[in-house]
Amino acid sequence: MDTLELLAHPVRLRIVHAMRGGRTLTTAQLCARLPDVSKAMVYRHVDLLAGGGILEVAEERRVRGAVERHYRLRQEKAIVDEDMVKSLSLDDHRRAFATAVATLIAEFNAYLDREQADPVADLAGYRQHAVWLSDEELHALIQDMRAAIAPKLANEPAPGRTRYLLSPILFPLEEG
Repeated sequence: MDTLELLAHPVRLRIVHAMRGGRTLTTAQLCARLPDVSKAMVYRHVDLLAGGGILEVAEERRVRGAVERHYRLRQEKAIVDEDMVKSLSLDDHRRAFATAVATLIAEFNAYLDREQADPVADLAGYRQHAVWLSDEELHALIQDMRAAIAPKLANEPAPGRTRYLLSPILFPLEEG
């Protein structure tokens, strides 16, 4: 399975989200983070991601006679680069977008299912805006968003920090 195929599944993408930030987690810990996904499905998708090189075993230890594996995300493998995007067919884009949207819905529902969920206090946002932009304005907007977001991607877990899912989606609504 290639990288796009591995990442183009909502459960696998959620596992990748859970692993970001230098975390090492066991499959059992991932199951706790994805309570709406069956354990068998989490185990199956962790195995696929590890087999595809997106996850690696960071540590193994014996626990009551069984081997417990702690996995780590291989950041450099968990990306869809620009060359890959350029090679996608329209159907590939449809599938990737459907995965992204399904993942957003699943993650948001899992958030709302938490006992302490408070979208107002947590500043949860899902607004949509239709804007008119020239090519130059579009490129400037994308560059500005990258400049604002890219440095935050290196943030590591720390006291006072909460992990957020940020999913900018941009596409033309009409032919220009």
